[in-house]
Amino acid sequence: MLKEECGIMGVLGAKEASNLVYLGLYALQHRGQEACGIVSLNRDEKSLKYYDHKGFGLVSDVINRSAIDSLKGDLALGHVRYSTQGGKLLQNTQPFVFKTPAHGPIGIAHNGNLTNANDIKADLEKKGSIFTTTSDSEVFIHLLARSQKQSLEEKIKDMMGIVRGAYSLVLIAENKMYAIRDRHGFRPLVIGKKDESWVVASESCALDLIDACFVRDVEPGEVVCFKRGEISSFFAKKKLEKRSFCSFEPIYFSRPDSLVDNQSVYQLRRKMGEILAQESHVDADIVFAIPDSGVPVAIGYAEQSKLPMELALVRNHYVGRTFIEPTQQIRDFGVKLKLNPVSHLIKDKRVIIIDDSLVRGTTSIKIMRMIRQAGAKEIHFRLGCPPITHSCYYGVATPKRKNLLAAQKNTHEIKRILEADSLAFLSQEGLQQALSDVKKQSFCYACFNGSYEEPIFTQISKEATDPYGPGVFAC
Repeated sequence: MLKEECGIMGVLGAKEASNLVYLGLYALQHRGQEACGIVSLNRDEKSLKYYDHKGFGLVSDVINRSAIDSLKGDLALGHVRYSTQGGKLLQNTQPFVFKTPAHGPIGIAHNGNLTNANDIKADLEKKGSIFTTTSDSEVFIHLLARSQKQSLEEKIKDMMGIVRGAYSLVLIAENKMYAIRDRHGFRPLVIGKKDESWVVASESCALDLIDACFVRDVEPGEVVCFKRGEISSFFAKKKLEKRSFCSFEPIYFSRPDSLVDNQSVYQLRRKMGEILAQESHVDADIVFAIPDSGVPVAIGYAEQSKLPMELALVRNHYVGRTFIEPTQQIRDFGVKLKLNPVSHLIKDKRVIIIDDSLVRGTTSIKIMRMIRQAGAKEIHFRLGCPPITHSCYYGVATPKRKNLLAAQKNTHEIKRILEADSLAFLSQEGLQQALSDVKKQSFCYACFNGSYEEPIFTQISKEATDPYGPGVFAC
């Protein structure tokens, strides 16, 4: 089944709920650029009706004024998606909406990844369930539909007792909105308030855009029920003592203007850079970042090392994720299409290049060559996180281990492949120190050490121990 990165946004009790969701999805666009959608619920004199609009592309490409006007109601749910494997299928585009006899239309949006989705799906299909997508998110709806409990809240409890892995969910039904988070709290989910309306989003930056006040995070394992003018919550199971928030959220995935437990993501990244400089100082002339996520790390590094920070790589912000590449010669222009060096800042200089992370290494190789061609005397590459040696099964798009450069090569070998004069990663101890200001949170470091907080199942288990094993979510 499909593995995804996503951003979700829900609004209850606002006259222009769909419009607010639309704006919030703009703020969450970095979490998914492949497809997006909005679903709204509206109660007329006879029944509760749903309206939806989905499509491939960015929010600005898919959702226009006409679409917003058609999404009636003061309850709306939105989703931005980037699938990492499998076919590009419109039916995988969320939010999903299902009609149920007991509760009417139910809309659902999911960020994360279920580790036992394949096992659940196989079991449900034996019992007669028919799946219409290849997304693990559809599992939630089938479990809700098959539960023998009467209330939707009790059905949600049943569902949470079966699914394993990472999930932050927003669900709309019966003129209510539910925010649901797995017991470990792998993926983020925050609550906001705008006038008399409630807002739920993947990150606090979405609240900022619509002038909503940050209220709090949804707690790991918590189900928050929003009604008009009312909020309540419960925990489906006993709370875990240890949380496992994804460390890659503050490293890369979250926007720098978002918060993690009231701590600025920007400041956390800056502190990573400061510690990186303490751990791996090298004499050089300038420091610069591979934009954009490496910039706060580079600022911290430059300040700590007392070296000048320059904008020596310029990013073209008008390049999308897709690029027509008819020949190998044209394909090599891909990095230059997005990044271009300021040669007079680099020529004959000893440079320190900062990036947030190293995954496959293919783009980094091209950037190192580009910097060398710009005349750099020495190139020292620094990474703001430890080597990524294991795949993530909780919703981040790290590939199979055989495609992770640091899983196959040691630091010296990677340095040689990149043709850098030196290479250093932030240590795991340094990362933990940088994140220590987040008092209420403990973090998942599985992609750095292979210590998975939540059990992984069947084919996933095989891939976790066998770097050349088959991918479980390829469709």
